[in-house]
Amino acid sequence: MNDHKARCLILACGNTLRGDDGIGPFLAAWAEERFASQPEVTVIARQQWTPELAEEISRAESVLFIDCSIELAPGAIALAPVARASAEQGLATHHLGAAELLSLAKEFYNSLPPTALQLTIGAGSLELGEEFSPAVTGTLPEARKLLEETVSRILTRP
Repeated sequence: MNDHKARCLILACGNTLRGDDGIGPFLAAWAEERFASQPEVTVIARQQWTPELAEEISRAESVLFIDCSIELAPGAIALAPVARASAEQGLATHHLGAAELLSLAKEFYNSLPPTALQLTIGAGSLELGEEFSPAVTGTLPEARKLLEETVSRILTRP
């Protein structure tokens, strides 16, 4: 765990060996380089989100989740607020999404960041391989720009 409180925590997930599923780690690596001179930005990329990330979330002022989506059209980009999962939904520990991680942060640490957003990119292919589909490759400049603008907005808020 980091000792400082991140103004912007970027949490990305995805498997870099499954085509477009690797977009989260790819954008996380780009963000880590882009915001390297800004210690208030913390970037964490994992193959999947796990319960111990709830502690990092509880200490952050804002969190930006990044993942691919099979529900969006290939190459489509969405940025949306994330609310924590309700108790009625139950928490599965084999796969945690952004809403479940927020719930764990609240349950275990009694803390939630005031801002929680999720940036998703529609997957065109999840086949074995390290290459992105043409749809995702074509949207990379727009995804990087939206990521940069979102983090910049978070950092300039009072």
